[in-house]
Amino acid sequence: MQGYLREEGVQIVTGARVERIDLAGDRRVVRAHVNGQAHAYSAQQVLMALGREPNTAGLGLEAVNVMTDETGAVVVDGQMRTSNPDIYAAGDVTTNPHFVYVAAAGGTIAAENALTDANRVLDLSAMPAVIFTDPQVATVGLKEAEARQMGYDVKVSTLALRYVPRALAARDTRGFIKLVADGSTGRLLGAHILAAEAGEVVQSAALAVRFGLTLDDITGTLFPYLTQVEGLKLAAQAFSKDVSKLSCCAG
Repeated sequence: MQGYLREEGVQIVTGARVERIDLAGDRRVVRAHVNGQAHAYSAQQVLMALGREPNTAGLGLEAVNVMTDETGAVVVDGQMRTSNPDIYAAGDVTTNPHFVYVAAAGGTIAAENALTDANRVLDLSAMPAVIFTDPQVATVGLKEAEARQMGYDVKVSTLALRYVPRALAARDTRGFIKLVADGSTGRLLGAHILAAEAGEVVQSAALAVRFGLTLDDITGTLFPYLTQVEGLKLAAQAFSKDVSKLSCCAG
């Protein structure tokens, strides 16, 4: 992604420690230290993205024994219950991932568990996430390093977008599809996609991860030709075949 942005003329500086921002006429000057050296970056506008901070100060949570972490986020278990068993919480105010669909699902579960003792659990093991860059970044399930740390016999397939017919037809072959699988069972553990329409592709992978589908399940399923999601099948085939030698829609 960094490489693609740089090709479009975007300068990317990582590891910068911003000291201050000055005004110079109608320009903004960001003064920072990068690798111990002082730098100044001039721009028309500055966008600062600092993340989210839970707005829990002053709620008196400590008085009702509701635990928060170092950022002020309310600590909840899988049932959305706080450290006080009579109090539930959901959304960005909690320690759960900050996605609107996670907040919506957590709110539903919190309400049901609080009012009906349903004991439902929010399952985040197959939570898809999308970054709407161009191309998009989408991910679900375990990353390769995470799977190895958990003791899986990890197998990995990485398919360049130039092997996906849809990407060729759209003349946009930037990116890849990476699949992480359990070598002993063939079960799909994770999928990580950098591609146009990656956000549309990742949901099929999320279903595969959630319901324990194997690589054989994926390769044995019909995928419509000239769709980006066909890349999932091709990436699954790449574990055992040279996809560059496959004819159109080969099984």
